[in-house]
Amino acid sequence: MRLPIDPQADSSRRAWVACPVCDDAHHCATCAGRGNCDEHWRYLISNNGPVVHLQCPRCTHAWSLNTRSGTSRTEAP
Repeated sequence: MRLPIDPQADSSRRAWVACPVCDDAHHCATCAGRGNCDEHWRYLISNNGPVVHLQCPRCTHAWSLNTRSGTSRTEAP
């Protein structure tokens, strides 16, 4: 079951990280070079300190990511 896009999603607030579900950027040369690809971005829904809340526009998966170094990166939404 696909989730709806979060009502707070705004395409002007983006993050460029791999989606843990669909990994749609796997074969993208721009993403592999750590560039800001026009296709493979994620909605940056909100943040709570170093924890960012994201949603993939392609598969609609929502997840949280702790950006603080030395921590477990992916967290449950």
